[in-house]
Amino acid sequence: MNEKEIGEIRRRVRRDRSNMTAIYGCYVNAQKEIVTEYRQSTGMMSENEAERYFGLMKRTLSGTLGKNLVDITFRTAQVADSSEHKLLMELRKDLKNDETRMALYKKIMETVTMDNGYLILLGCDSYDVPFKSKDDGVQQDNSTETFTYVLCAICPVKQTKANLHYVAENKEFHDGGITQVAAAPELGFMFPCFDNRSTNIYNALFYTHDTGNGHEAFVESVFNTKPAKPAAEQKKSFEAILSTALGEECSMEVVQNVHDQLCQAIDLHKESRVADPLLISREEVTTALKASGINETHMAKFNVEFDETFGTEALLHPKNIIDHKKFEVRTPDVSIKVDPARSDLIETRVIGGVKYILICADENVEVNGVSIHINDE
Repeated sequence: MNEKEIGEIRRRVRRDRSNMTAIYGCYVNAQKEIVTEYRQSTGMMSENEAERYFGLMKRTLSGTLGKNLVDITFRTAQVADSSEHKLLMELRKDLKNDETRMALYKKIMETVTMDNGYLILLGCDSYDVPFKSKDDGVQQDNSTETFTYVLCAICPVKQTKANLHYVAENKEFHDGGITQVAAAPELGFMFPCFDNRSTNIYNALFYTHDTGNGHEAFVESVFNTKPAKPAAEQKKSFEAILSTALGEECSMEVVQNVHDQLCQAIDLHKESRVADPLLISREEVTTALKASGINETHMAKFNVEFDETFGTEALLHPKNIIDHKKFEVRTPDVSIKVDPARSDLIETRVIGGVKYILICADENVEVNGVSIHINDE
């Protein structure tokens, strides 16, 4: 799915727009026991309550593609005949079935643990997809397909601190005690995907709030597939490969060049307004390394380590392996952050046998907020 398609579905997740007639809930405590299971009619909810429920469900379609929102691809054999895919299809077909929902709850309970327990929310919506012309004109009355999908949100339950709250009847403040509230979802998913504005049962969209946590056990249990490395882990792995594979050739200039090349690719993709997310291969990184003059031995080592870490045909989101909004230089005692567009202001040099990081500082230099002058001497 691309950002436009995710946005189109996300805008539907409201009581007045979706066909979700009910939201199913299951409260699991810290001991992985079901405290309560319920069905809440969306038509009977108050306006505030509906806003809370749909708000939590909608959060599972938020964040950055490739980081918070991860594409899950099923193998053809899974779609043809597998218990995990069959369960998801059954949920999509009939969410009212108690046995089907319980089967999913058990998979979640086996793999997800939270300190104060969590709330599982499930909803199913059918969307009559309006026809969209090449110029993005939408014809609401001309629908060629109905997209039926299931949303699942897994929300940590948190305890509020005891506090004084206002009791209107008495016009006084009294002890409110400790209450338990459902927080924003930590993980969730949508099945199937809405690709090319059409149903794609070969894919699901997985959501994680923490980009450093891929919830591997959950993904393997529910989707029976090995998840991709979390975005934060991808970045650390890429940095380690550059450092170890290039050895003494891993200089400031080389890292600057790789960072600049990937930033340019991100900017060009944004300017092109292409809906599909930008993905890069190993070859695109090696092009930047070759331009930096890296020798063949180090290039070969980089290729091997990249393939071993990410896979021989891996396609990565460049924003997962670099921070395109920041360029940072660090020593044990100093941290320097620079606008990525001006990383050329930093260079390294050896003076009198001592290694230095040099920063061009011709004008507007401040120390602790105070403008200073640098004397020629």
